[in-house]
Amino acid sequence: MAASVSSALSADQIVDRRKMKRRITFWRIASLLLLAAAIASILWALGAFEGLSKRSSDHIARVKISGVITNDKPMLDLLEDLKEKEQVKAVILDISSPGGSTVGGEAIFEAVRDLAAEKPVASSVGTLAASAGYMIAAGSDHIVARRSSIVGSIGVIFQYGQVSELLDKIGVEVNEIKSSPLKAEPSPFKPASPEAKAMIDRIVQDSYQWFVGLVADRRGFTPSKARLLADGSIFTGAQGLENGLVDEIGDEETARAWLVAEKGLSDSLEIHTWKADRDNDLYLSNPAGKTAAALRWFAVQLGLATPAAPLGELYEMLPERLFLDGLVSMLQIDGAGTLGR
Repeated sequence: MAASVSSALSADQIVDRRKMKRRITFWRIASLLLLAAAIASILWALGAFEGLSKRSSDHIARVKISGVITNDKPMLDLLEDLKEKEQVKAVILDISSPGGSTVGGEAIFEAVRDLAAEKPVASSVGTLAASAGYMIAAGSDHIVARRSSIVGSIGVIFQYGQVSELLDKIGVEVNEIKSSPLKAEPSPFKPASPEAKAMIDRIVQDSYQWFVGLVADRRGFTPSKARLLADGSIFTGAQGLENGLVDEIGDEETARAWLVAEKGLSDSLEIHTWKADRDNDLYLSNPAGKTAAALRWFAVQLGLATPAAPLGELYEMLPERLFLDGLVSMLQIDGAGTLGR
């Protein structure tokens, strides 16, 4: 009899435990679902899903091209990706750039032309689209600028430092052994030879002639008119319109109206921003990124930054302003506030 009661109690305990496990499992699942719903609600309130939902329907894509132009792989990938997006019916390039590396401008210009072969592309110039920035704008089908925007600065520059006199004053001598006289010329450690200057002039002139031909072709200029405008001068948007460098005075809505009127787009299409997919690892693929990483390391050692600080912050502040590989096509302003080109 005692054994029977013991068995019965044991069976009841087993049943109770199973019920308890089911309750615990239920509440665990319910808690996870409530947590997921809460997170989703917060993200929704912050607008995290707004772009995704809007970009899934037909629209005009806005692509911002700002700051110094570099050989920007994420931007090239974005422009390539937009060609395949059926919901993207046209693209407006929102440009505000002083220019940058010639090769970077060339790469984005070609990507814009490839994109324009698939769908209409217009440019809306903000503060400025100068030099390589204007090169990119010229790749679009229509250029809109504000009256006071700056456009132009068509030209190429190659700059190098020369510190030989400073080294002499502090008693530093730099020696070299090289395979030929023009290797690694011009050098910052000695005045450039006439041969070195002639070599650099040849590559500058070659890139300049290509740039001028590109502008002439895209803007329908005669070679003589293109050369006249390609003396490095900058123009306001109003002057640019007068000279044929831009097509219309206005803003993004003006560019949108042109797409509707000239390209047959629906007037109901909204404009939504698309951004290049960037990763901090990309910053380490060039000298600028490596410099930023080194500066950040020193900042951490000195207590001026924390290890958790994102590398992207330093990248935004420093590297693209410190280094530009190769020839440069950009508008420059010196410390006195005067313009150089």
